[in-house]
Parts: sequence; C-alpha cells; structure tokens
Amino acid sequence: MSLTPIGEPRRKVTTATLRDLKLQHEPISCLTAYDYATSRLVDEAGIEMILVGDSLAQTMLGYENTLSVTMDEMLHHVKAVRRGVKNALLIADMPYGSYQVDPKDALLNATRFVKEGGAEVVKIEGGEKRADLIRHIIDAEIPVAAHIGLTPQSVNVMGGYKVQGKNLGAIEQLMRDATALDRAGVACLYLEGIPREVAAMITAEVSTPTIGIGAGPECDGQVLVFHDILNLTFGPPAKFVRRYGDLAAVITNAVQAFRADVRSHQYPSDQESYHLPKETKAGLDTVLDRKRAMRR
Repeated sequence: MSLTPIGEPRRKVTTATLRDLKLQHEPISCLTAYDYATSRLVDEAGIEMILVGDSLAQTMLGYENTLSVTMDEMLHHVKAVRRGVKNALLIADMPYGSYQVDPKDALLNATRFVKEGGAEVVKIEGGEKRADLIRHIIDAEIPVAAHIGLTPQSVNVMGGYKVQGKNLGAIEQLMRDATALDRAGVACLYLEGIPREVAAMITAEVSTPTIGIGAGPECDGQVLVFHDILNLTFGPPAKFVRRYGDLAAVITNAVQAFRADVRSHQYPSDQESYHLPKETKAGLDTVLDRKRAMRR
C-alpha cells in the first residue's frame, strides 16, 4: 500500500496499513496532538499517525514531567483529538499508573481509551516485562503500540533523560525487548533515545514497524512532539528535534499587535462594529434630540 499522493482523497490509516508501509519501505510520519484544532490540521496535512502523548503533561498542562498526568486528563484530550481526526491512526498514551499496578485495571483503562475516547491503539512503555500484559490487552481486541529505549515514565529509575543502549549488555536487553514485543503482536514499536546503529538492528530484526524519536533515520517511521517542531516549548530542544516553524514568535507578535491596537483605539474600527438599522437609528436620533432640547 503506497502513500496517497498529495491532493488525492486519503485512505483511512489502520494498523494493517503500518505493516504494509514497512514491507514497501514507505516511511511513516507521526506527530503528537492534544486538541481538536491541532489534530484536525495535522490530520489534514497527511500525517499517518497521531499520538495523544502523555507529553501533554508538560506541553498543555505545565507539569514538570509525564508522571503527574491522570487517566481523566488524558481521556479528556483523546476525546478532543478524536473529533478532529478522520484519516490518521489515533494512538493514546497510557499514563503512568494506569497499567503498572494491576492487569485488570490496565485492561479497563485501555478499554476506556477505545470506548470513550475513540482511540484505535493504546501505547504502553516497557519491554519484555510488559509482553504478557500487552498480550492480555490485545486478546481483548485492543491494538497496542509499545515503547522502549528512553521511556519517560521510568525517568526516576533511569536517573534522568539519558540515551539508552550504549553498551553491549544494554543493547542485548533492547534486542530482547523488541523481539518479545514483536512476538506479542504489537501494532508498532516506538524507539526513543537509542543509538542509530541499535535502532537499525531492531528495525531489521522485527516485523513490527518501528517509529523513532531520537533513534536515527533507519527506523520505519519518525515521531516528534507538535510543540517541539513549532517552538512552543519553554526550554532548549533535545538533539533530535528539528524546528519547522516558530509559532512562539507568531503568537507573541500577534498578541502584542492586538494590545497595541486596543490601547491606541485602533481596534475595533467602524467596519468591525455592528450598527443599528437606519430606521431605528433615525428614531433614536429623534429621541435624543428631544432629550437635549429638554435640558436647555
């Protein structure tokens, strides 16, 4: 299945589409989105996958990291994104605490994302230790995307946001993780913060499409955070982030121009104001003239 040429009607992207694209060596694009307007624009631009990432904890809610965001907060944003997406495959991040404690709770939360939020895939962090849980959720007819390498929900265990898989033991573990998840039947495999060479090995080894973020160009697809590519984050970008626009500057300039127009009485203009019908205005002018005459 080839990508739909620009300008032609798009086909709905499914989990089967991802595997077809991998087999045909067609690169897969993925962006995060967290609201209706953004998701609609991203979808209409032709992106194959939209991820409602738990990164919304920082980008939308101002938390320090992803650990604080709740199921209800995630679900709220997934519902909003669903309303804006027609063709892309919609993936929802399972937040920290929604699947680590109890398999029954994990399945219940995954079901909520599909049934209430309209997600088509749920994403879970962790390697071979999550394989049984992932099979359990897939058995309930819910596709799962896996996420290995630098897993932000494990930031406290990892001691910070550090590149993973830099020595032979760590590489072997990543390969075991990828193989176990591939056998579990995940829809795709996110590889974050790992050396390019390791990501290339994993991509060649598994039949599952790999989606890289800071994992080099050999992955089957690439994902970035929407706010990162448009300079809407307040801090230095990661090494792998490429800026494709500067919405921070656009927004700041627009807001400052609005304030200036208000303070100088240039907004709103007469053309931007509503007016009374001529008959009503004539009658009102008559009444006002009478009141002025009475004051004299």
